[in-house]
Amino acid sequence: KRKRKKRKRKKRKGGRKKEGEGEGEREREREREREPASPAHRIYCLKCDVSKYFASIDKNILFQILRRKIRDKDVLCLIWEIIKSNPKGIPIGNLTSQLFANVYLNELDQYVKRVLRKKYYIRYMDDFLILDTDKKHLHKIKEEIRVFLWDELKLTLHPKKAEVFPIDKGVDFLGYVLKNGKRYLRKDTVKRFMKKRRKYRAMIRNGKLEKNRLRDADASWKGYCKFADSHMLRKKLRI
Repeated sequence: KRKRKKRKRKKRKGGRKKEGEGEGEREREREREREPASPAHRIYCLKCDVSKYFASIDKNILFQILRRKIRDKDVLCLIWEIIKSNPKGIPIGNLTSQLFANVYLNELDQYVKRVLRKKYYIRYMDDFLILDTDKKHLHKIKEEIRVFLWDELKLTLHPKKAEVFPIDKGVDFLGYVLKNGKRYLRKDTVKRFMKKRRKYRAMIRNGKLEKNRLRDADASWKGYCKFADSHMLRKKLRI
């Protein structure tokens, strides 16, 4: 009986040690996550934007791209009538323009994926980014893309929106800031909303605006916020 009791005590002590070791290991993992990445393992982002995209689309090039996939002459005639209806580029408001603009930059997609062979490439309309561990290589790619866009599509990169930076500083993309595995709201967007909210409240107090307009604005903002880590902000604003 005494031997059994001793064995049980040893097991308990061993179990406590293992639990303590496990907790310590988890804490060390959390510390490693908080530490900035070393230069050797740092990931960089090339983020670009096409300058005046819709107005810069070349009608003849666009039509030639569409002709590769569409054979019906009547459909092609209709498409050409739509394309040439705008004096410069294609109109932003047209439903067809959204499709045509996406098809136009498919040429860039194919170039990046098949020629440059970049695996981590994301594009939404004329905003796109590429991830890599080599900062100099991304600068080189930026120049190659700049040349391709002009030579093949008559487009230019926005001079102030084509940059290379480490992703641990945060990547501002499609209305959110992505940082450390989390998605945050843009600070300027939050400031604009709070300013708009104060304006609406003042107008309601003065009888110049109905309360449902503020409720609609709050509901719209809540829909935008729910895709980000914004619980504390919504709690503060009582939305």
